[in-house]
Amino acid sequence: MSSRLIDSFQRRIDYLRVSVTDRCDLRCTYCMPKGFKGFEEPDHWLRHDEMTRLVGLFVAQGVSKVRLTGGEPLLRRGVADLARGLTALSGLQDLSVSSNGTQLARHARPLREAGVQRLNISLDSLDRDCFARITGRDCLADVLDGLKEARAAGFDPIKLNMVVQADVNLDEVRRMVAFAIEQGFVLRLIEPMPVGDTGRASKGVDLSCLGEDLAREHGLLPQVLGQGAGPARYWRTPDGGMSLGVITPMSRHFCASCNRVRLGVDGTLYLCLGQNDQVPLGQMLRAGASDAELTQAILAGIAAKPERHEFNERPQQIVRFMSQTGG
Repeated sequence: MSSRLIDSFQRRIDYLRVSVTDRCDLRCTYCMPKGFKGFEEPDHWLRHDEMTRLVGLFVAQGVSKVRLTGGEPLLRRGVADLARGLTALSGLQDLSVSSNGTQLARHARPLREAGVQRLNISLDSLDRDCFARITGRDCLADVLDGLKEARAAGFDPIKLNMVVQADVNLDEVRRMVAFAIEQGFVLRLIEPMPVGDTGRASKGVDLSCLGEDLAREHGLLPQVLGQGAGPARYWRTPDGGMSLGVITPMSRHFCASCNRVRLGVDGTLYLCLGQNDQVPLGQMLRAGASDAELTQAILAGIAAKPERHEFNERPQQIVRFMSQTGG
């Protein structure tokens, strides 16, 4: 399918991340403040049929990849039913879910049966105490059980996302690499972004050099992926059983190849994590906008997508938290 979603910098936008809830059962230090209560009112959440309608409009314009995110998406009732409806959209080639894994053990099989193809699971530590300090909950065992159930349900590959923070979990990176090699997971090391006060308070690490060091230590080979495949740079074991990636929005940004936009739980279209540009698609939909009117708003939004974030130059610019934008 040819895409009409080409921005003014000639980037093809073929990837949509959809937040099904801004609620989460964890309070990760880089994402959401411990006592945060400023969640979107449930009456403002898009219903599943409204989400499917908007996603369908994106797919009709050339989006081929959709990821369900949050907050924690598995807290939203009926998320497998939503996934089933989305997989029925003609032209959608890839449906995936990002999760913190706490609810995954009971949801893995229904998600797989609904047509979800891939999982990204947040896992910042394999140490129980450190995990609890980062997330605010002592539930590492639940996440590990969820990974086992996901593998039993047939998910492959399973990606682990580890946000690396200096003086917090940097010393656990090598343990996580060994775990990923042993289990055959894809491990992605991520630099925290200054989104909201919590993001700005997180001290990151330049992962460009660390990734290269880890690749040498473990004999990993550079993995060449197609254009638009995502922000990570990858290495893999010679047998292809495990891949290591680094996502470096701060030390080496990848804005020139950005292929994604985000849809908030209320239907707000966010065009860039590091800018405030947005389109109120949810408000338009509930005000009675036609599919043609919504499509024109989507096209206008994509045309206005910013060239790049300004996290390094203007770190105070984004006051919303990551959970409010959609993962």
